Amino acid sequence: MAGHGARSRSGGRPTLEEVAARAGVGRGTVSRVINGSPRVSDATRAAVEAAVDELGYVPNTAARALAANRTDAIALVVPEPETRFFAEPYFSDMLKGVGAELSETEMQLLLIFAGSDRERQRLAQYLAAHRVDGVLLVSVHADDPLPDLLAQLEIPAVISGPRSAAETLTSVDSDNYGGARSAVEHLLSRGRTRIAHITGRLDVYGAQRRVDGYREALLDAGHEVDEHLIQPGDFTEEGGRRAMKELLARRPDVDAVFAGSDVMAAGARQVLREEGRVIPDDVALVGYDDSAIARHMDPPLTSVRQPIEEMGRSMIDLLLAEIADRRPATSRGLERRQAVLATELVTRASS
Repeated sequence: MAGHGARSRSGGRPTLEEVAARAGVGRGTVSRVINGSPRVSDATRAAVEAAVDELGYVPNTAARALAANRTDAIALVVPEPETRFFAEPYFSDMLKGVGAELSETEMQLLLIFAGSDRERQRLAQYLAAHRVDGVLLVSVHADDPLPDLLAQLEIPAVISGPRSAAETLTSVDSDNYGGARSAVEHLLSRGRTRIAHITGRLDVYGAQRRVDGYREALLDAGHEVDEHLIQPGDFTEEGGRRAMKELLARRPDVDAVFAGSDVMAAGARQVLREEGRVIPDDVALVGYDDSAIARHMDPPLTSVRQPIEEMGRSMIDLLLAEIADRRPATSRGLERRQAVLATELVTRASS
């Protein structure tokens, strides 16, 4: 049979059988070569690869995925409303890191929002049908049932930040405790003594750890923790505004604010300006994430830098390892990994 590029005897796409005939081997041998099996001799592999090149054979990836019980797809699941995803730089930076690392593979990325009960039910049905090889979960709350569902379905999963200290799933996080400590220690070094903290959502473990870091930095420096200086927020700009108003009403003598995100710091800044407080002369301000918001604020915002893109890359690396290791979760046990990446305080004019 003469080679005619991508044309077969029938004039259509070359088939697996035609590659096998050209190479003088069986259909199963061609399949093993295409799927990278080591159970093939070098000479046979070379003959099959030559036949593939001469015929211009293109493997049917859908059939290969089905045969290998693989979909070649990963889902990035965000259990938040779409509006929050597009409003917060954290998510776009995470997506950038995930996409960059995944571009080195042939895997497809699906972005799925599950902010409502209806979306969660639809997602549960989708996952139960095993339409993806693995799942990345970002912004997971303590009571979120999705991680347990993934474990029950034995779908490989990695989450951005554990739900608690007893997390059983593989996770990637930044050092929230250390980042918060560095922010408060910096404010103390500037002579601030009435340091308020606007927290993130406290059903998020990372936000809890930032509160821990805030508290212990004060205690270690010999200061009491004033509970009236801690105000819950929700990682949104409006949440930062509300929290700052509450803090000023309770403690008008506040001289510094550590916000649990740059977005909340932006909201707090608006209120401070409206109340005639000069930043940093009257009130020093520190955020968290070191997003573009921090660099573009007036004055530029001191912020704790999370390596968010690197976290996204690490999540993909760990998830691909989980996918390669298809043993049931119960037999993996303590092999689950909890990766924690370092943070860095970036000092600017707001403090």
